Amino acid sequence: MQYYSTKHQVPPVNFAEAVLKGLPDDNGLFMPTAIPTAHEVVAKYTAKPQHTFSELAYDIAVKFLSPTFTEQEIREIVTTAFPFHAPVVTLDAQHHVLELFHGHTLAFKDFGARFMAQVMSRLVAKSQEPLHILVATSGDTGSAVAHGFLGVPNIHVTVLYPSGKVSERQEKQFATLGQNITALEIAGTFDDCQALVKQAFLDTDLTKKLRLSSANSINISRLIPQAFYYFSAYFQVHHLNQPVVFVVPSGNFGNLTAGLFAQRMGLPIHQFVAATNANDVVPAYLQSGNFQPHASIQTISNAMDVGNPSNFARMQDLFQNNLAAMQKNIVGYSFDDESTRKAIATVKNKYNYTIEPHGAVGFLALEAYLQTHPQTTGIVLETAHPVKFYEVVEEVTGETVPVPERLQVWLDKPKLSIPLGKDFAGFKEFLMKNF
Repeated sequence: MQYYSTKHQVPPVNFAEAVLKGLPDDNGLFMPTAIPTAHEVVAKYTAKPQHTFSELAYDIAVKFLSPTFTEQEIREIVTTAFPFHAPVVTLDAQHHVLELFHGHTLAFKDFGARFMAQVMSRLVAKSQEPLHILVATSGDTGSAVAHGFLGVPNIHVTVLYPSGKVSERQEKQFATLGQNITALEIAGTFDDCQALVKQAFLDTDLTKKLRLSSANSINISRLIPQAFYYFSAYFQVHHLNQPVVFVVPSGNFGNLTAGLFAQRMGLPIHQFVAATNANDVVPAYLQSGNFQPHASIQTISNAMDVGNPSNFARMQDLFQNNLAAMQKNIVGYSFDDESTRKAIATVKNKYNYTIEPHGAVGFLALEAYLQTHPQTTGIVLETAHPVKFYEVVEEVTGETVPVPERLQVWLDKPKLSIPLGKDFAGFKEFLMKNF
């Protein structure tokens, strides 16, 4: 399979080049020339409710990764990447939660980051040419990518994150590692971090010295595995015989775009609900038809604090810039912090379920959607473990959130991050001098 740029200014490339480059030379985003169908996968697992996540992941991954990897290599990739699962928890007949925090760093980013690490490590091993990964994070991406690549030979990861805008527990998971992981604490917003990463890929001095790639959801190998859990979730609820709607808390919109991939492959998803906080660029677009990015606004659901979502370009490409088609398939809602806090309390009091701020925004969006679509099976993507946002959750619920051991081990370690300004000249100088 070949991968083209959403800007259509450069020739298509194969999977290996798309993954290792991260971004096309025209600064677009890579997309598969044809999204493969998976109707036989839908039929197989509709009739086979008992299966492992990696078993299902293999049947989908092979459609994207062949012939770059052999079937045996693909099976090894998914088995190593996914020793955990993605269970759907039923709150009531219409409200379901897809728990995506059972991985190593307690967030949905583990699915994409671990898959990417397995793919990239094999590609780099074949080429024997060192790779430098740049990744911007507003929270969970940094820890997932850092842990996915920790100790991988010939790959170095530099994580950029906005100073003071990432929770301490998120920060500790990636800023304490050392080894082949460098954390840069940028004096700015997530959008500033993302802009630095993008500009680095276009700088000829850097690209001559370093073989750069990205591990954000702009990288196609981060996006593909996120489609897997849409399939998994659907097969856990399809017996309810109602239209299945996925409610996706959204920041950079990679998660929702992966869901669109799953739908295009043949998974019978009735509709998507894009749930955002005050950073409501896409819901506003769905209402007005005007895409107006702005500086990100800080909220208690900080992983969604994105004012210019990169993956919107992929969404437009999938719908061929047809606003009406996108509006038919995606409904958007946005909510403020006060509403988010109330939703955390509601879910706890009504269902005795602890939900964190991003999932709470999703719950609010599902409630709004059900007002006009009552005969629906709604699945809210719970993108992180509540412990990662314990300050807000404990304040609202009045209960302590237990700390899982796989997080506790990092909390007492010293921070190793390096402070840096948001100007590109300083960032470039750091990379040129240190790598």
